[in-house]
Amino acid sequence: MAQSMWEQTGDQFSDAAHKASRAASAVADALEDGVASARRSVREGSDAASELINDTKKRVKQYPVEAVAITLAVGIAAGAAIGLLLRRR
Repeated sequence: MAQSMWEQTGDQFSDAAHKASRAASAVADALEDGVASARRSVREGSDAASELINDTKKRVKQYPVEAVAITLAVGIAAGAAIGLLLRRR
């Protein structure tokens, strides 16, 4: 009977170790999938940013006067907004 109890304990320990190993493997797989997804997202974001920069350069070359005028207007608007915010304090 004592050996039977030891065998049962060994079997339960072996079963628990197997389950823990499967769980660790599942966690590792999920982590790898997450890292791959994050890398893919970073690459896609980088590609989109590069495309935006290239499109902007192309438009500035096509319409240089408009680009300067828009930049000036945005700068004036930002300066005015900052000035109003600083005056309120």
